[in-house]
Amino acid sequence: MKYSYDFFRDHVGTLRIKLSDEIKLFADFIEDISTEQKADEYITKVENVLNGLYQDFEIHLNATSVLIKKDVTVLEHLFTYEEPYENEMETEQFKELMLIWKNKIPERFKKNEN
Repeated sequence: MKYSYDFFRDHVGTLRIKLSDEIKLFADFIEDISTEQKADEYITKVENVLNGLYQDFEIHLNATSVLIKKDVTVLEHLFTYEEPYENEMETEQFKELMLIWKNKIPERFKKNEN
């Protein structure tokens, strides 16, 4: 993964992801993916764009919208009050980020055992 990331547990013990500043808004999108099946569905959409089956594809979630194009994916945060309102990353990196998150989903709501 080209961008730095880290996992942490919030005040209620839910696993979250912290992303580097240039892509930090993507965390809200990624954290809305709550099942491995949903992650697989979105990863398939990204692969369809990368393989040329779709020219582009847009996904709307709770507070974010991503426009997936072959080279770049642009995220728009719909409810942030501070700039930036958009982040972008290479679509291959977006796919890799979703794969990383998919592998963490089973741990998401487990209690921290420390």
